[in-house]
Amino acid sequence: MTVRTRAVVGVLLAGAAALAAVAGPAVPAAAHPFGPPSSAGISADGAQVVIAWRAAEDDWVALGQSLGAFEDPVNGAVSTALTGEQKLQRSPAVRDYLLDRVAVNQAGRPCAGRLATLENLLSKGAEFTFDCPGPVVEVDVTVSVLTDLNEAYRTMLVAETAASPAQVLFTAAQTTARLTFSGSGAGTPAAVITVAIGTGAAALGGIGLFTALHLRRRARRRA
Repeated sequence: MTVRTRAVVGVLLAGAAALAAVAGPAVPAAAHPFGPPSSAGISADGAQVVIAWRAAEDDWVALGQSLGAFEDPVNGAVSTALTGEQKLQRSPAVRDYLLDRVAVNQAGRPCAGRLATLENLLSKGAEFTFDCPGPVVEVDVTVSVLTDLNEAYRTMLVAETAASPAQVLFTAAQTTARLTFSGSGAGTPAAVITVAIGTGAAALGGIGLFTALHLRRRARRRA
């Protein structure tokens, strides 16, 4: 995202935040609960899972307003020193909410999650990293962002590394799904590697022995 684009986004979010504050509690229902779903990408590598959740601009505004990230003009002036995006980035309530609404569990045990800074949240989204107890094969993923504001909100999760299912639609009725990863970077088992090396060495040894015997027979015939 260029500097000019980021500036435009910041202005739009600041304006939208001000409008949201003026409009009051009705704004969350006026966002995108009935439009295209929010999106999320998920990948797994070793014992780590990464999820990036992305939403439309006015959905971020609705979320920020519901959590008090923006000032209420009824209680005083609305500050223009920060953009709406910056107010979302600096809000502990927003960060706590996101970490509470996106989770990964492995064999019934929660994977410790952390949330990256919300810079460029419109393009990158909210980026979570989860450290699981062991190599990721089968995990339960929970995504329930925005559904507390309106039950019509949904999130389409798409696996960016091989997984089954490859896509999951999270709704207010289904906030958790089990994903099985087949290529999370856990590596090839040591036993398989050992067998492969042993088999290769045996094959090479056999070829070498056959070659030596063949050359010896040819030498005898010439003699």
